[in-house]
Amino acid sequence: MNPETIVMYPAPGIGHMISMVELGKLILRHHSTDLSVTILLTAGCMDSPSVDSYIASISRSHPAISFVRFPALAEDPEMVRRHSRPAVVFDFINRNAPNFRRSLLEIAAGGGRVRAAVIDMFCGSALPVARELGVPVYYFYTSGASDLAAFLFFPTILEKLDKSLKDQQGVLLNLPGGLPPLKATEMPEPTLDKDDPAFSNMHEFCFFLAKSDGILVNTFEELEPTGLRALTSGVCVPGGPTPPIFCIGPLVSGPESWATHSIGVQDDLAWLDRQPSNRVLFLCFGSRGTFTAAQVKEIAIGLEQSGQLFFWVLKRPASNEISKQVHTNLFEFNLESVLPDGFLERTRDRGRVVKSWAPQVEVLSKESVGGFMTHCGWNSVLEAVVAGVPMIAWPLYAEQHLNRNILVENMRMAIAVEEGGDGIVGWKGVERAVTELMAGEGGKELREKSLRMKEKAKEALQEGGSSLNNLAKLVDIWKAS
Repeated sequence: MNPETIVMYPAPGIGHMISMVELGKLILRHHSTDLSVTILLTAGCMDSPSVDSYIASISRSHPAISFVRFPALAEDPEMVRRHSRPAVVFDFINRNAPNFRRSLLEIAAGGGRVRAAVIDMFCGSALPVARELGVPVYYFYTSGASDLAAFLFFPTILEKLDKSLKDQQGVLLNLPGGLPPLKATEMPEPTLDKDDPAFSNMHEFCFFLAKSDGILVNTFEELEPTGLRALTSGVCVPGGPTPPIFCIGPLVSGPESWATHSIGVQDDLAWLDRQPSNRVLFLCFGSRGTFTAAQVKEIAIGLEQSGQLFFWVLKRPASNEISKQVHTNLFEFNLESVLPDGFLERTRDRGRVVKSWAPQVEVLSKESVGGFMTHCGWNSVLEAVVAGVPMIAWPLYAEQHLNRNILVENMRMAIAVEEGGDGIVGWKGVERAVTELMAGEGGKELREKSLRMKEKAKEALQEGGSSLNNLAKLVDIWKAS
């Protein structure tokens, strides 16, 4: 191992880990003679067999990436019982601060030199630890530049509000630098309730962002000029400096993240290969996104009425409209029981419904896929951009509503679905969006824009491209530290 190392510290969960691994792979692909990469992993929160198999796969394919597992630490049962999931995760990471410190000291004791610590947005408790040990700290922001601008501006928003955002029905938040307004109640869950412990952690995260040595953003300059202008103009941190911003994307998951799970859907992938070019709509809502049974039926009716080809990844429905995420027992449900009677038989010649999971990057790369109905998670957005596939934006949680607004209003690469007053998107709304994207003039324009952006994404990570140039500047800073 090169004694000059970059330590990376992702939050629990395979999605956060994959993003860090892709960053590590990018660094080693272009600067392996200068640096090595060590990834620190917590244990005891959001662990799964898929995490172990993924680490094993990366260790075989990229032996220059080292993984260090912290001693297991259980989630606090009282936190689990009383508070939101984000609060539990924040608390778990905060209690791992001594393990983070110990790992940095052990690397130094072994003759290594930590040039920088790159931390996940949830891992703000690591910043003062690293600073105390003289290690520069950089955030790796796995969402886009526009989201980052909004979070940097969040403390300024709070100064003007006298109650929790969840109680600000009908209030629009005016975001800086030409970003579209956002409903107060559509901000990410940890920011909504001042009485939730996650709120203070999010406020601390936003504060620490501005105090870091720099922020790496998983985007590229040509994709988000509006968000990048907001960041670099200084309007997001009134009265203080904005840290240096390094757009180093698009980093999307490699085949290691899905290859071992693809066997069960090979027949469905083969069906995609037999369909006409750009004719299939792919519906997938992330690793956790789901809907109520009532909403699932509305989607099914809308798909059937549209007459379009479709490939739908369907998860176990949620028990209520408030929870739009599913964490366990993903495969323990019957497809027929949650779909309209006879739906699978009536649509068997023009659609596929896959239970719970499909290799998203592989599906999006299929020539037959011409549209993507997505929850607007940033990884999914980037995967669609890299594949040149236009989107139907249907946000569910986290920062996805802001991503929706950016996609529709700034980037103009998506069509939005519209919820009714009951929080349900009716089948007519589903049919309208699907038909417009797959067969309308608006969809044709979006497809052309998406294909142009696909080429710009490729250029950003080629020699002389904006993202590789930014990475080179960053590595020069690390080497000089």
